[in-house]
Amino acid sequence: MPEEFWSDLPEIPLLQWLARGSLKQHLTQALRMWIWLRYFYGAVSLPISEPFSYADCREALFTADHPSNDDKPGEHNEQCPCAKTVAAWLFAPDLHYMQAQWEDYAADYAHEVEQKRQQFIAALTHHDVLPKQWDRFLDEVRLFGVTRRALSGDLKRLQELKLLASVGNGYGRVTDWPVLPYGTKRSASVDELAFLVQPDLAAIADSLSHTLEGQRRFFVHVDYVVPKDRHDRVEDWQTELRELWQRSVVLPIRLTYWHASRQETATVVVYPVCLYYYRRGPYLCGFGEVFGQSDTVDWRNYRLDRIQAIEVLSWDSSLLPLSLRQQYLEGDLPTPDDIQVWMAEAWGFDYYQPKDILLVRFDQVWDQRYIRNSLRHPTFQRIDYGQAQRLIGQTLRGELQGQMLDLLAARSDQDAYYRAVYRRNDPNVKQRLRAWRPHIEVLLPWPLRQQFGREVMAESGFYRDIV
Repeated sequence: MPEEFWSDLPEIPLLQWLARGSLKQHLTQALRMWIWLRYFYGAVSLPISEPFSYADCREALFTADHPSNDDKPGEHNEQCPCAKTVAAWLFAPDLHYMQAQWEDYAADYAHEVEQKRQQFIAALTHHDVLPKQWDRFLDEVRLFGVTRRALSGDLKRLQELKLLASVGNGYGRVTDWPVLPYGTKRSASVDELAFLVQPDLAAIADSLSHTLEGQRRFFVHVDYVVPKDRHDRVEDWQTELRELWQRSVVLPIRLTYWHASRQETATVVVYPVCLYYYRRGPYLCGFGEVFGQSDTVDWRNYRLDRIQAIEVLSWDSSLLPLSLRQQYLEGDLPTPDDIQVWMAEAWGFDYYQPKDILLVRFDQVWDQRYIRNSLRHPTFQRIDYGQAQRLIGQTLRGELQGQMLDLLAARSDQDAYYRAVYRRNDPNVKQRLRAWRPHIEVLLPWPLRQQFGREVMAESGFYRDIV
């Protein structure tokens, strides 16, 4: 790796590339990933052998009393790297400086530290990604003071970017690096396209979105189910949310929302986290009250055209759920990074639903034409016939297990079997599976197989006139 990569401060184009989306939203994770890379490939590396897991990294990097569960670590040990602030990671002369050492250094070399701060702030400002409360961000945010899930997600992201190799069930260092954007200038259009979470699509759009010899050659068509008479409403909500997110303190909101599945209007208080366009329309991802579950505080997605009213509240409002207010007081409000991690863990946009194992079978021809060598989700992987048998044996019990194993024995071992982790009852996954009929058979989970079987039998009744 060229020495420029290990300069004192990470270059913004590199962080943008690591973020694979909006750097303004994902700055914390991008900085963590840069630190991880320094530990894996820099002069000061973690003492771990390959293949390694997140647990190996945790033991090598943190103190023994660092939480091994998914609790967010408090300031449990001043010698634990999770106690270090963003400034300590970025501006200390040595990666191994602990927080107390950094504070002493910052006091003794205030002028040099201030120069580095201003250099980094200027770079963030130039790329329009400076956090609103940048002093607090640098001096109070603990870069590694996050959950196990977030840190494990960092390693998974590095593996997806081909900066870590997949070795067995763990990770390894790579010898052939992808092309990295250090030392380069990004065009403004790339930054404007950073919201595209698929980096290849952003690169294509940047390359081809301009006219070539007077002709436009790049077009994007997406399904968009929002009717034209609601476009103004969607634009109004986007504008209001953008203004809300530009405040130094983002406030909670009270939503009046048309609940399509229940066919009634709901009113809920939520913390607005981000907007997602997913498959057919734009959604607000909100954390707070759940309609019909008075004691629950959780995530839900709200399609923008079904929002009827937005009322901005204060954090002192009596309408707020107590647990949501407590998270605000503790500085532990959810972020878009949480959603990215959960969506990487399981297939589906209902990232707040429980995970389940999906096992499906395709006929050979359909698999060769449309499934093989296509990316549906990182967990959607082809397995062999024996692995499918073992998965059924591990998942089901008793008479049902025997029934499904007998059924599988009647299927060809030359067919294509795929395993995935998906979000239970996610409508987007179900729609995708339905679109593959009649070339797909759902084997697991059993409730989904039952549902699809009933649907197919009902559908067959519509075509009894066909001989």
